[in-house]
Order: sequence, then structure tokens, then C-alpha cells
Amino acid sequence: MKKIWVLIGLFLCSKAFAYGGPDDIIGTWLSSTGEGKVQIYKEGNQYFGRLIWMKEPNDKNGNPKLDANNPDASLRTKPLQGTILLRSFTYNDGEWNSGRIYDPKNGKDYKCYMKLKDANTLSIRGYIGISLIGRTEVWTRVRQS
Repeated sequence: MKKIWVLIGLFLCSKAFAYGGPDDIIGTWLSSTGEGKVQIYKEGNQYFGRLIWMKEPNDKNGNPKLDANNPDASLRTKPLQGTILLRSFTYNDGEWNSGRIYDPKNGKDYKCYMKLKDANTLSIRGYIGISLIGRTEVWTRVRQS
């Protein structure tokens, strides 16, 4: 009987260590396409992500690319770089959830949750309604030199 409790304890401990801590998501992440880097940061008890780098930040005329597809017409003249793409995530049991992700390519906002696959790999699932109807991307942590 004592062995069973030890095994249960080890199992529970391994589950606890399988998840990262709440702030393990903080840092700079390269998108799956390699087109942008997002800085994830914490405000209060929520997590946000801002687009801080773009592979091609300027349009064909050399001007900064704008958030042209934003549903809010007043934001369409704002440079895309600097836009907050991830909003209002909270950490719960190894997952950052209850947040939103903005896709500047189509101007749409989606429900979203994120999970660390390992210390340098972030799985992000944006969806409409239920998580079965959505898309998953995998971002890679940018190492600071």
C-alpha cells in the first residue's frame, strides 16, 4: 500500500513539473512563418504580446506597413509594428488561456490559448467558438545574445 502512495506522489510531482511556471512564457518569440517576432510580457496577472520585429517592416514604397485590415478604421493608419497581437491571457494549470489573438493579415480577432511544449517551443491555438474550429501555430523562443 505504501508503494502505491509513493507512485501516486511521484506521478503528481511529475505532472507539476511537466508544466512551466506562469512567467515561463515571457520573452521574445519568432512566429511559425519567421515573418515576425512577438514580445510576450506580463501586466498585473495577465499576459500580452506585442509585434516588435518584422522581416519586411516596410511596403514597396519604403513606408512602414500599416494595420490596413483592422476593423477599426481609425487604426488602419497605425504602423503594424508595435501592435498588440496577444491580449488578456491568464495562466491556469500549465496553459495560458481566456485570451485573444489578433491576425493582422485578415484583421480578425480570435479566442486563443497557449501551451509550452518545452522551454523554447510555444503552441498557440486560435479558434472561433470552440477550439476544434481553429488553427495551431508553433512559435520558437528567440535566444537573447
